[in-house]
Order: sequence, then C-alpha cells, then structure tokens
Amino acid sequence: MFYHSLVSDWNHGNAHFLRGVAAELLARGHRVTILEPADGWSRTHLLREQGEAVLGRFARAYPTLTSELYDSELDLDRVLDPADLVLVHEWTDPALVAAIGRHRAAGGRYRLLFHDTHHRSLTQPDEMAEYDLSHFDGVLAFGEVVRRRYLELGWARQAWTWHEASDHRVFRPLPGHRLEGDLVWVGNWGDDERTAELEEFLIGPAQALKLRARVHGVRYPVEGQERLAGAGIEHGGWIPNFALPGVFARFRFTIHIPRRETLPGIPAIQVFEALACGIPLVSAPWEDREGLFTPGADYLVARDGLEMRRALRALMTDEGAARALAEHGRRTILARHTCVHRVNELLGIVTELNRSRRRPAVAHAG
Repeated sequence: MFYHSLVSDWNHGNAHFLRGVAAELLARGHRVTILEPADGWSRTHLLREQGEAVLGRFARAYPTLTSELYDSELDLDRVLDPADLVLVHEWTDPALVAAIGRHRAAGGRYRLLFHDTHHRSLTQPDEMAEYDLSHFDGVLAFGEVVRRRYLELGWARQAWTWHEASDHRVFRPLPGHRLEGDLVWVGNWGDDERTAELEEFLIGPAQALKLRARVHGVRYPVEGQERLAGAGIEHGGWIPNFALPGVFARFRFTIHIPRRETLPGIPAIQVFEALACGIPLVSAPWEDREGLFTPGADYLVARDGLEMRRALRALMTDEGAARALAEHGRRTILARHTCVHRVNELLGIVTELNRSRRRPAVAHAG
C-alpha cells in the first residue's frame, strides 16, 4: 500500500481510512506493508509542530500498524515481488506511479489498483492526466462522479466506486465523559475553500446562540483565529484523528461543512466518523446522489445559517430527538459504512479481477 502517510493525519484526512482498512486486513490474517515517503509534507509538518513524541501516541493507538519510509532509492523488486495486491494512492509521485506500472508490465503477478480520494480529477484534470495508469488493473474512486471521470477521459480501463468509511474499532460512543461544551467542529481552515461557509454555518450560529464551541484543525490564519476568538469559539489546534471519540463524547453535537468544491455524492470522512461515535450531526448542504445516508434521520440538513441556528437550538432543547438522531446515524454506519464493509468490497474486486484473468478467451467464428 503506497500512501502519503500512515502515521500522520496533519491536514491529511486519507490517513483515517487507510488505518481502518489496514487494521481490518491484518485482523483477517493478511500481511500488509504500508509505504510512505520519508519527506512527505504531512509527516514533516506534524513532526515540526508536535515533535517525535507524537509518533509514540500513534503507536499506542494502533499497535498493529507500522509503515516503511522510502526515498528515491526504493527497491521495487523487494517491495512488489511478494505482493498479491498493490494499492497506490493518488498523492503518490507520478514518476513512482509510472515506475510501479512498468514493474507490473515487466512480469509482476500482483493486482495493481490506483486509489483516488480527491477532487483533482474534476478541478485539476491536467495534473491527474500526468499519471500513467496504462498498466494498472483499474481505479478505486471514492465516489461515483470520480469513477465516471476516469472512464470518460480514458485514464483507466476499469474503475470501481469505493467510498471511505469509519473504523468501528476506533470510532464508537464513549459514554460517561463530563460535558465540556455544546458544539465541536473538526476541520481545517484551508486555502479560502470554505471561509464564507465557516462564517455562515459555524461562526455566526455559535455566536448568535452563545454556544460553548470549540474547533480543531490546522492551517488557521491569524485573521481566522481572531474571528473565532471574537465569536467566543475556542481553537483547539490539531488533534490526532484517533482522539476524536473522546472529544465527541464531551460535546452535545457537531456539524459538517463541505468544502466549496465538494464532489456530488461524496461527504467528508468526518461524517462517517461522527455518526459512528453517536454524536448528533447537522450538515450544511451537500448532494447525496448515491444514497449513502438518510437526511433527517441520520443527520439534519441546514440550507443556510438561519436553518443551522434553528437545528442547533432544537438539538439543545429536545434531548430525546437528539439522542434518536445520533442512534439512527450510528446504526446506518454499522450496517453499511465501516471498514469491514470496504474490505469486503475490496476483496470482492480482487476476486472479480482474478476470475477475469483465468477466464479463457472466447473464439468467434469468422
């Protein structure tokens, strides 16, 4: 598994899903090797900000998971020859992606899949066109709109929709914690990708309702931090993803604020994780084209700031409704959206590929 980072989730949400999938594969007896670049920006920023001790926290949270750091001298024969399946994430350097493809074409007997969990296929197609996937078996896309994009542009011969999901071993309700506040939101400020949305759906409602609110995340500019402080919202900074269940257990509810270029049908992974932890969720608008959830039953939808204020006020005043919402959302996760489900899907794709390789060619009469 070639991914940007296993150990760091600093501005790197893909680590969440990777950890859950790898842990599930290991729990089933598979041998898993995860490779991440030694100079990866997420790992580099995490260590610069938090120090080496943070790696120990990760090891204690995930005792079965380890990764191998690689540089430009990576021996592909050593890494790839023993493998049955190789997954390559879309943040992997295009030159390495091409080299892995050439290794496969030169006689590699493993199945080779490219994993895309970003919006660049639609927003930055020139970048994605640089990836040579000609020797890959296909693409795992984290939403149907991305899957279709690969096929429409001829970047891949085959593609499957493989949604993200929650690691149910980590993300679960933790009852018994003392309540510390009303609203908690986990997300990064980013590059002006949702500044207006943060004002409308987070800062404005929290200030108007005088909520005890906290946000966790990175890349908050000075003006962003000042705006939070002015609204009485605490900025808690970076928090390791695996610590979120304990945070959710200390607040009444959370919200989902999609980035401006969110793809139709694809929620942030925080939706899966919040619902898995049994915390009531209110979401700003996003289009659930693929029917992953049931709006109004799994979470509430607020079309604007006024509706967000109304929804949050309702959750504060009706504890029974808030509890029912949280329980319904968690049931949906456990029934459809855990890493157990996604590993089942992945192994089903591999079985399908292996059957097609063994299938004899059909002779057509001339």
